[in-house]
Amino acid sequence: MSTTQSTSSIPLALRIIIAILLPPVAVFLQVGMSMHFWLNIGLTLCGYIPGLVHGLWVVIKK
Repeated sequence: MSTTQSTSSIPLALRIIIAILLPPVAVFLQVGMSMHFWLNIGLTLCGYIPGLVHGLWVVIKK
């Protein structure tokens, strides 16, 4: 089962709100425990804005 099937039940607007509030959670819901999740954790630890931008990019891209 792909992860995009599991997130299709979550509306895009809600995923964007989650990405703004908690970027790593939004990325995890979108792609699971992939490289993007760990990258987002690192970016968020470096600063909220880099994690936010990456999180929004992952959510909107998929």
